[in-house]
Amino acid sequence: MINFNVPPFTGKEMEYMRQAVENQKICGDGAFTKKCSEWIESRTGTKKCLLTTSCTHATELAALLTGVGPGDEVIMPSFNFVSAADAFVLRGAVPVFVDIRPDTMNIDEKLIEDAITEKTKGIVPVHYAGVGCEMDEIMDIAKRHGLFVVEDAAQGILAEYKGRALGTIGDFGCFSFHETKNVSSGEGGALLLAHEEDIENAEIFREKGTDRSKYYRGQVDKYRWQNYGSSYLPSELNAAYLYAQLELADQITAARLAVWEQYREELSCLQEAGIVELPYVPEHCKQNGHMFYVKTKDMAERTALIDFLKKNGILAVFHYVPLHSAPAGLKYGRFHGEDRYTTKESERLLRLPLYYGLTRDQVSEICGRVKEFYGR
Repeated sequence: MINFNVPPFTGKEMEYMRQAVENQKICGDGAFTKKCSEWIESRTGTKKCLLTTSCTHATELAALLTGVGPGDEVIMPSFNFVSAADAFVLRGAVPVFVDIRPDTMNIDEKLIEDAITEKTKGIVPVHYAGVGCEMDEIMDIAKRHGLFVVEDAAQGILAEYKGRALGTIGDFGCFSFHETKNVSSGEGGALLLAHEEDIENAEIFREKGTDRSKYYRGQVDKYRWQNYGSSYLPSELNAAYLYAQLELADQITAARLAVWEQYREELSCLQEAGIVELPYVPEHCKQNGHMFYVKTKDMAERTALIDFLKKNGILAVFHYVPLHSAPAGLKYGRFHGEDRYTTKESERLLRLPLYYGLTRDQVSEICGRVKEFYGR
């Protein structure tokens, strides 16, 4: 059986977790949390990185920092994971969904401006599959209309848009370290902050509304309740596990990109014959090998292909169900404009296995089965 995903493991995770235990500090903000944060800051250039228990919590922290409230509107794609919408719905805001581009599956930047109303406060672009949205245009729209930008870069670590790290272009960026991501702590995330003035509030919200971070730095003699907040701080065990993978993040990314390229090479004949579509990466985007997908003719064909692969010991999956068609999406949000591509393209997309450790022979077997399904 070839699984769809196998969580990455580099070999040092258990040793670093043991060190964390021996340091007698397994709650958050210890030595390994600091190492992870500094690594991300160094590699991305962000002003500040705060580790969180998940990308969901990173997005919730960003929502808190934006100050959105009841009745405010936030523009985002409907082809999206629920966390991006949840974070703002929890604040009483309304997610306004717009259509996607069929080539990258990212938000269509040309449809954003038409969705802006007097209630609009921000934009949440999602860098699908680690391929950057058209951030120059999005940031220009945001600047002209006085809107914040929260980048959902859950899949985007070590990916870039025009030489800039994903997650560092907007006001806030959110990473995921879920077990399906390129580097993982099982569950985990990070909030990237572009503005110095947001750092203190972010630390307070993250530490249950207290100035505990300042206390640990010796800036205050005791920590006190300063504002509302919650517990978004991951344990040192999570950070220790993650740091072992960050140390080899370039190696992991290179291995995933090699798998991605092999898929493209071996399946290009099906695209050339007009049978399937393969991922598109704009020249100005540097992707990270997070995901490889094929687009079938329609949902029926996709279902048949998934079943065929499963019968041959290969697990492939579809991805997001558009948020605007889900019960909560109908209740809390609205779709602006025409759904030309969101539903149609989501129903065609099939993700193939891609993980650190997948071998060339396994990729060839997967590609061979896909071509067998299509009689090639």
